[in-house]
Amino acid sequence: MVLHQTLLPILDRLNGCRILCVGDVMLDQFVYGDTSRISPEAPVPVLSVKRRGLTAGGVGNVAANLCGLGCQVDLISVTGDDQAQGQLASILEACDGMTPHLLRDATRPTTFKTRFISSGQHVLRVDEEKVAALSSDLEDQLLKLFERTILNAQVVVLSDYGKGVLTSRVLTGIIHAANKKDVPVIVDPKGFEYTRYRGASIITPNRKELSDVTDAMPTATDADVEAAAKVVMKATGIPAIVATRSADGVSVIQKNEQPIHLRTRAREVFDVSGAGDTFVAGLAAALAAGASLADAAELANVSAGLAVEKVGTAVVRNDDLRQFIFEGDVSRSRILTWDQARDQMDRWHAKGYKVGFTNGCFDLLHQGHVVMLEHCRRECDRLIVGINVDSSVKRLKGPTRPVNDQNARAQVMAALGSVDAVVMFAENIEENDNPLKIMQALRPDVIFKGQDYTIDKVIGADFVQSYGGRVALIPLEDGFSTTSTIKKMGSAA
Repeated sequence: MVLHQTLLPILDRLNGCRILCVGDVMLDQFVYGDTSRISPEAPVPVLSVKRRGLTAGGVGNVAANLCGLGCQVDLISVTGDDQAQGQLASILEACDGMTPHLLRDATRPTTFKTRFISSGQHVLRVDEEKVAALSSDLEDQLLKLFERTILNAQVVVLSDYGKGVLTSRVLTGIIHAANKKDVPVIVDPKGFEYTRYRGASIITPNRKELSDVTDAMPTATDADVEAAAKVVMKATGIPAIVATRSADGVSVIQKNEQPIHLRTRAREVFDVSGAGDTFVAGLAAALAAGASLADAAELANVSAGLAVEKVGTAVVRNDDLRQFIFEGDVSRSRILTWDQARDQMDRWHAKGYKVGFTNGCFDLLHQGHVVMLEHCRRECDRLIVGINVDSSVKRLKGPTRPVNDQNARAQVMAALGSVDAVVMFAENIEENDNPLKIMQALRPDVIFKGQDYTIDKVIGADFVQSYGGRVALIPLEDGFSTTSTIKKMGSAA
């Protein structure tokens, strides 16, 4: 498999790569709900809000995606001095591998974008911002900060959203300093004047931007994109353009090299928010890991394809890419990390699916388990199964257990037709072998337990019922248990 041969070695080298990101940062809010009626006050839909989510947008989303791939990231930007700044800083600081450097400007608010979404469709976006160039004093502070921070960087990413952080002076100073240290600079551009980015190594316009900046040159075909890119390269002196073309994929045009055109790998589009940021992150990470520009563009293309399958401004992680590569192995692709499971829950909820959750050790899978899981699946649209990790099983069942390790148990469970996803819990929580934390992370619509329990004894019942979920008690098959099976095996031996 070409992807396996090309991308896996790159993914193996991403951990610890150091990237420096500079640009416009923003706070993104997503408000999800249903629109089932029209307001009596005006001919507009009424959104009944179900949940909200806050994420970092702009260059913050680029940086978060880089962290998700395993990179170490320094982020330099400018925010307001307000409540949104505090929320944004907390989100960035929570990213493993992220070091944010946020300069505050009391004359502007932190850019705050709120998107209202009903049944997976955007119905409204509200922007709270002030678009203005930085003061000369802030330019000085930013450039000095950049000079200190670039020392360990392998790649610099400039994410220009046209909000005023990347002024001409800032761009010139950053690109000059990076060139002196022989650090490549990738620019995600904005506006109609790309000569501002002269001296950069690579720019990543989308198809519309490439047409706009070349006085409406066509960009429909491979040949069109090549011609427009060469015009930009000649005008700016930038030696490489990686142009994103939505459903038509990506084009890599380099000076004195044969153009390369990669087709899109998206399978199902939920939300295009932030897909461009994910693309730039994948490109920068792969280049830092020593990949060629063509291979880096391939990894970035796959990353962006996975981004549009997520809901909201979502992070594509190293594990997501590995899962995509192995997607032909159904059982492997259904075994998810907690983060992947949360993303999958968002996709299922966006489709209106009811998601169920059950859990157990599942050491030796037997008929009682299979019947119980099939019963669970009939009462929901998608079923997630939580499996205790090995250390937890040993504490609960004794020193001779488990018979099968957690990876084997997860793969067997994921191969069942009644199971849509498998997650493991209690990892590194020695004092806590119950599934409450994973329930709190996933917020399932219904949780299942056997009828040998009562609802008041089911762990997580109060939590799930607090947000409108329910607890279902499932009938058990008499005469089947893992313990009795092991005893029979011992007697037979």
